[in-house]
Amino acid sequence: DVPVHGMNPMNNATKGCNESLDDSTGPCSCQDCSIVCGPKPQPPPLPPPWLLFGLDAVYVIMWISYMGFLLLFFALVFGVWCYRRRHFVSEYTPIDSNAAFSVNSHRDNGKITCGERLGERFENGLRMTFTSWGAFCVRNPRPVILFSVVFVAMCCSGFVYIKATTNPVDLWSAPSSQARKEKEYFDTHFGPFFRTEQLIIQAPNSRPDTYSPYPSGDDVPFGPPLTKDILHQVLDLQDAIVNLNASFDNETVKLKDICLAPLAPYNNNCTILSVLNYFQNSHSVLDHTIGDEFFVYADYHTHFLYCVRAPASLNDTSMLHDPCLGTFGGPVFPWLVLGGYDDDNYNNATALVITFPVNNYYNDSRKLMKALAWEKEFINFLKNYNNSNLTISFSAERSIEDEINRESNSDISVVLISYLVMFVYISIALGHIRSCRRLLVDSKISLGIAGILIVLSSVACSIGIFSYFGIPLTLIVIEVIPFLVLAIGVDNIFIIVQTLQRDERLQGETLDKQIGRVLGDVAPSMFLSSFSETVAFFLGTLSTMPAVRTFSLFAGMAVLIDFILQVTCFISLLGLDIERQERNRLDILCCIKSSEETGGVQRSESMLFLFFKNLFSPYLLKDWMRPIVIAVFVGILSFSTAVMHNVEIGLDQSLSMPNDSYVIDYFSQISKYLHAGPPVYFVLEEGHNYTSLEGQNMVCGGMGCNNDSLVQQVFNAAEIGSYTRIGYAPSSWIDDYFDWVKPQSSCCRVYNTTGQFCNASVTDPSCTRCRPLTPEGKQRPQGKDFMTFLPMFLSDNPSPKCGKGGHAAYNSAVNFINNKSDVGATYFMTYHTVLKTSSDFIDAMRKARIIADNITETMGIKEKNYRVFPYSVFYVFYEQYLTIVHDAIFNLCISLGSIFLVTTVLLGFEVWAAVVVSITIAMIIINMFGVMWLWGISLNAVSLVNLVMSCGIAVEFCSHVTRAFTVSTKGSRVERAEEALSHMGSSVFSGITLTKFGGIVVLAFSKSQIFKIFYFRMYLAMVVLGATHGLIFLPVLLSYIGPSVNKAKTRAAQERTRGTERERLLYF
Repeated sequence: DVPVHGMNPMNNATKGCNESLDDSTGPCSCQDCSIVCGPKPQPPPLPPPWLLFGLDAVYVIMWISYMGFLLLFFALVFGVWCYRRRHFVSEYTPIDSNAAFSVNSHRDNGKITCGERLGERFENGLRMTFTSWGAFCVRNPRPVILFSVVFVAMCCSGFVYIKATTNPVDLWSAPSSQARKEKEYFDTHFGPFFRTEQLIIQAPNSRPDTYSPYPSGDDVPFGPPLTKDILHQVLDLQDAIVNLNASFDNETVKLKDICLAPLAPYNNNCTILSVLNYFQNSHSVLDHTIGDEFFVYADYHTHFLYCVRAPASLNDTSMLHDPCLGTFGGPVFPWLVLGGYDDDNYNNATALVITFPVNNYYNDSRKLMKALAWEKEFINFLKNYNNSNLTISFSAERSIEDEINRESNSDISVVLISYLVMFVYISIALGHIRSCRRLLVDSKISLGIAGILIVLSSVACSIGIFSYFGIPLTLIVIEVIPFLVLAIGVDNIFIIVQTLQRDERLQGETLDKQIGRVLGDVAPSMFLSSFSETVAFFLGTLSTMPAVRTFSLFAGMAVLIDFILQVTCFISLLGLDIERQERNRLDILCCIKSSEETGGVQRSESMLFLFFKNLFSPYLLKDWMRPIVIAVFVGILSFSTAVMHNVEIGLDQSLSMPNDSYVIDYFSQISKYLHAGPPVYFVLEEGHNYTSLEGQNMVCGGMGCNNDSLVQQVFNAAEIGSYTRIGYAPSSWIDDYFDWVKPQSSCCRVYNTTGQFCNASVTDPSCTRCRPLTPEGKQRPQGKDFMTFLPMFLSDNPSPKCGKGGHAAYNSAVNFINNKSDVGATYFMTYHTVLKTSSDFIDAMRKARIIADNITETMGIKEKNYRVFPYSVFYVFYEQYLTIVHDAIFNLCISLGSIFLVTTVLLGFEVWAAVVVSITIAMIIINMFGVMWLWGISLNAVSLVNLVMSCGIAVEFCSHVTRAFTVSTKGSRVERAEEALSHMGSSVFSGITLTKFGGIVVLAFSKSQIFKIFYFRMYLAMVVLGATHGLIFLPVLLSYIGPSVNKAKTRAAQERTRGTERERLLYF
């Protein structure tokens, strides 16, 4: 090659990106050179599903188990039936207790064991205590009622200290949880995560546009919202939002007063993540065109296509020479502002996304209130905004909380109607009307209202007591506990009143002694259920979940106070009501006396009692019916066990919104259009040495850095984002700092006289490079040099001469300590992939923690006092789901265990009876999971609270019937089960079942999705499952395997009734 006209042909050697340029530099990093990376990381294979015969193994196992049970059970039943037919004249002849295969034995008149004697003495002690107490309350109604009123008033005085928890973080995340501690660490070192106001905009009436590049090239399609006319309209909308005025405390609040402005005070422009920031939010820049009368050489299409590839560019290198960097001084990444495109074809976007980050405040309530005021104006403006060319979905930071509050307020009427239905039923159903002429005498409306007030008072007392101690209540306490305590309280009321109505006063017995005797019979059963529920709920406070812990605390106290008030105040009121009835005075209008004269209050049996006694109980306990009942209920249990592992975990955000909420539309648009999920920060805690080469290589991702460094591992995770849920490579302050400080760049300069930082835009001969153009100067800064120039980098604003200034991007990413002599905590930010469902959010958090733990391990800092952890704003809400299964098992087992222990003691140490009760309650809980799967109810804090509550409701359905069975002195198990079901079944059915059913049906008309799903559906399931198991399955189970007669109790009962007309009642 010969020089021509003074020009020499270039003959410079080129190097591959995987080769070193010279001895002082290494090859490019993996992030800059894919050849260096080696093979792309592959996600681990998914674990194979557990299958048997090509089906879900759990389904197969439960099916085989159920079939095996049926064969064994029916073979046993058939064998017993054959044995009876062979050895007895009639199948109706009772099986003798000494015969083999005895299931319905007569009472054994043999020797009384020590355990039976102990149980009888305990039972007798309870009976005598409550008998004496009941008689005292009836004899002294006024002091008892006065004491009760004073007690309630003192407890309710705590309302002056009442506090309510409305902060979602406090509601769903325990202060000691990992996510909560990490949030506190992040907020303390870097400031709280900004508040987000976001719009998703579509152009339904616009048609796609086609751009033909000059002078040649393939046509480039542009999506409907990227036409110039639509962009101008969107910019008008954006400007209108920026100029919104809100009012707070007689001050005008604008977006500029609260927005995130990373370059302030040098640049006060707000951060607006919008495609229009590629055009500096300017109509004139958007219209900027280079061309002549024949051709358009460059216009907004050209600029857009350049900026989506280089969003941090200060010059698009086209004929326009317009900057891409946003007016706030930072880049606008296309995946944050465009939606609905395929692959990386941003020009095909079908939606625009505009985000306004607003400052959040850690401990400045006044500034926070200003932000809330502006957000309210923002929401009102967009609700009323009308443009037929634009379809807008939007949300503000306060939107979810606002909509939840609106939903709660809209459902107040539904809840009130629900309780009103229950109140009316209770007031009417308590009375037993014998004739129309005695309607107003025999009714018990006033007593029913008093009973309801006692229930509500117990809830109020619970709230008041804990308010004294500064324990805040939550929305769950207000919505759930009245339902729970009303169920328990009403059940007890019906048991007391209906037992008294069926009782016949003995010869010479006074009213106080009769009520005392009745209370002695039923109060141990009430004490059993209430105390077991109280203990179960108080043990539930061991849970780390705030919602469950708070519910358990308030519920336990409310149930305990309700029982105390019922055996004191209500008994006194009952005595007064019976006296009124005996004097023929009208209910409510007790001053008026009826002209109808009777011989006092007569023993009466309700139609429901007669139905249970004469029809339901005998039919249910027939020899051919009992096996069918067992087979059906065990089948339901097997089904529920098989499907319970398929119950979804989490809470769909849209369910917490009213049906007509604008936020629901926003949630659906997020799933449809967005390409980036929430930001995630990988935080390296204070303690790392950034000034050493080894410490730098552990973190950075550029040339010479470790292949398993922090930045490189996050980059590798982004390569398999579908598995790791990490969407993009992280922003790395340390790598950009190294680029900024290089002497080859024009960024890092100082005044040679003072050593102070000199910005690249300054033209002053005294400004010199920070580091010399020597081999040593080209190396990364270490030691003192690292800390000398780092504050300069973090204060440098990007400019046309130096786009690497770190002020906008990293000012909050580095935490200085020891008067800026060392680096403390830092973060490296990226984005999750789009997260649509609860399982996506849960998986994203789990995978991010795995990545951070692996980084901690490979950095070799596991044994030191610092680590790497991921932080995203949603972690505190979704962390509960990582352990929700464990928490559910723990809470439900604690409840069942405490119920078993208390039931064992209060049934007079009848261990087997407690086992039967626990088995039945466990079946109810497992079947609740089956209903949750069938009805699409997910497992979360709300449903777990309902499951814990269902343990308490189940006790009410099971304990009364079981205790009636254990104290029965009938000869066979079938007879004892029949007696227990006849006497207690009607009260349980008319009390808790019918009362709750009427109130629950009303909840079906709620506008709230969360009410319909987590309250109507779950409450209905609780009542139906509780009633069927307690009134159908449990008596049948007791008739098969119930505990034998306690001979000591039998003899004691005979002694108590000998010589009285009640002796015959022992042989019901």
